[in-house]
Amino acid sequence: MVHDFGLLIKTATRLERRIDAALRKECEISHTMFEVLIRLCRQPDEEISQRRLADDLTLTSSGITRLIDRMEATGLVRRVPAPGDRRSVLVEPTGPGRTVFLRAAAVHAQVVEQYFVAPVTPADYGRLTRSLGEIEKALGDT
Repeated sequence: MVHDFGLLIKTATRLERRIDAALRKECEISHTMFEVLIRLCRQPDEEISQRRLADDLTLTSSGITRLIDRMEATGLVRRVPAPGDRRSVLVEPTGPGRTVFLRAAAVHAQVVEQYFVAPVTPADYGRLTRSLGEIEKALGDT
């Protein structure tokens, strides 16, 4: 059991590194930046706070601040005041940020297909994703 769990962690870490390397090479963004852009671009009418991004990505307040600082400096996102709450800051993608997101989504999909989907049969892939879903459900919101 310990070996199996170690294999899961090792495999997930290696896949994450492949995705990150491809995104850095092709789009000049990190995998974490891509995760921010996913949340901002998939639901363009939704207001997303910096705090919510930190929670979603399990980053500290200072970690998300530094990340958004870098993304803002490269023109991918902008911060805007939250209406009705002076303490909260919303983050939204810029036009160039949306363009990078579309390119990055294609790169991400290619790497996931190559290293996560293609190596196993469709039946095994279905079992894997169902099993991961059951594990996620058992973990709940902890």
